[in-house]
Amino acid sequence: MAEADTIDINREIAAEPRVADYVVDADVHVTPPPTFWAEYLSPRFRELAPRVESEGEYDFIMFEGTRRPVNLMQSQAGRAFDQYKNAGKLSDMRVGGWMPQRRLDDMDRDGIDKAIVFGGGPLSTGSLELYLDSFDAFNRWQSDFCADSNGRMFGVAFLTTVDVEQTIAGMRAARARGDVAVNLPAFPQSLSQFTKEGSVWQAMTGDPDGTRQYRDPEFDPLWAAAVDLDMPITFHLGARVSRYKDKTNFLPDVVMGKPAMLEPPAIMIYGGVFDRFPRLRLGLIESGVGWIPWACEYMDRTWHMQRHWTGCAIKHPPSHYFDQNIYASFISDPVGVELRHKPGGRNIMWSSDYPHSETTFPHSHRAIAENFRGVPTAERDWILAGCAEKFFGLGQARLPGGLGRNGDRP
Repeated sequence: MAEADTIDINREIAAEPRVADYVVDADVHVTPPPTFWAEYLSPRFRELAPRVESEGEYDFIMFEGTRRPVNLMQSQAGRAFDQYKNAGKLSDMRVGGWMPQRRLDDMDRDGIDKAIVFGGGPLSTGSLELYLDSFDAFNRWQSDFCADSNGRMFGVAFLTTVDVEQTIAGMRAARARGDVAVNLPAFPQSLSQFTKEGSVWQAMTGDPDGTRQYRDPEFDPLWAAAVDLDMPITFHLGARVSRYKDKTNFLPDVVMGKPAMLEPPAIMIYGGVFDRFPRLRLGLIESGVGWIPWACEYMDRTWHMQRHWTGCAIKHPPSHYFDQNIYASFISDPVGVELRHKPGGRNIMWSSDYPHSETTFPHSHRAIAENFRGVPTAERDWILAGCAEKFFGLGQARLPGGLGRNGDRP
């Protein structure tokens, strides 16, 4: 009997007791079946959309002459850890990844009141035009998904950085659809590095060794537009490529993906971006947070020692910008919670990562209890709700007891 027959991935899961009364999940995901592309791509590209074939224990995505099995690492919610597998059928995925009401049901079971939704795309294509169009297609699908959530889910649009004016246009379109943030590659993209094989990771990582950097004046209009639109910017991992299909390298890649997220904001800090745009908000999503206080102390010390010969004339020590401009999310990081009063520790947000392989679903409140032992209620509720509502601008936040009128941390 096939595994899909023995594990009912979409079985009913009983709700567990809540630890906190109000939770805003700062990072969840959607996993739409690839058949959605034929509806959301621009008409001239729809006949090129991926299609799905089934054979044995796998569904295969057929696209541009390639045939690859459906990746399940993006959708392990509902499985016990010893049931994880890398590839399989669409029926092996929990349907809350693309059905709004089923997602709301899972949020209710898991004690999640609101959620920030990260999707992605793009298509792994060798056509630059189709590649760019696929960003827009995925973003529109995701906005429609969130629009059916009764005000409980809020989308983050993924944008390219091959052309700053296109990025700004994408940001304006995202705001018009009701999205609450935009996600950029960790480093600017380079057209010279565009390939079919690397196109998907280019969307997450960009080109770390390219000639363009976010500190450059080229990107100042983008930061200005973000401030004018009150639109936060996020980097969702991506500073280091994880070989998620490689059993040998997956684990070291995953752990190194967290502290690697220091490089993009460090480039922006030392490059004076936050001096030029003090109201710009930047989020490091799924980065973990325990390493940030260490980084702030080290960056302050080395900047104080090395700023003269390097000509780094920023107005404040680097930790100032972490406390003023930079936010970060974690899934389970009790060390980071313990260090919340250190420089760099104030703007931290909890997330479940549903339905990815690190998700806390369906035991999120169990994870919350483990991460927040001994933490005063007001401080816990800031991390579980207030900080995310402030960063993503979710309107008049429901402020848990002890939070300031503007959602400021106690």
